[in-house]
Amino acid sequence: MGTNEKAPNLHLILGGARSGKSRYGETLAANSAYKVKYVATARALDNEMEQRIAQHKLDRPSHWESIEEPTDLYRVINESSDCIVLVDCLTLWLMNIMDAGVSIASSVDALMAALKTRKVPIILVSNEITMGVVPMGEMSRQYVDELGRLHQKIAQQANNVTLMVAGLPLVVK
Repeated sequence: MGTNEKAPNLHLILGGARSGKSRYGETLAANSAYKVKYVATARALDNEMEQRIAQHKLDRPSHWESIEEPTDLYRVINESSDCIVLVDCLTLWLMNIMDAGVSIASSVDALMAALKTRKVPIILVSNEITMGVVPMGEMSRQYVDELGRLHQKIAQQANNVTLMVAGLPLVVK
């Protein structure tokens, strides 16, 4: 697939914290004609994150299949060919990859390959963190750079890119 070709039914939703990204992605998934598989990448490393995860679980329909997968997104995507997949979120997925010491390039390549083979829609949610100041620490700068590169790769393949601002979806592509 060349750089001008699009992965079928790929929608990237970007935005800041509390911009409405997750809710918008959930609405798109709920309004589809497919069964929904919700893939959560968050890990509960403290009490506050446990509470966030619990609230996200309460916010989505109980009949959706939910999978908690912090690193192997490509595997879950490849195994989910008959349903819409909603991944929330790529921001934490990349952080988990870096934290695990796994190759970022290999993980991104595997994800991009999985996205190219999709026939059923997939919705990817991620934080757009590249609009702020340049982080001071080396690892933080690497993270911001890698996330920005990931967003660009996905946006090139996506049919739709939406930027969420104050709960409002702004069509980018």
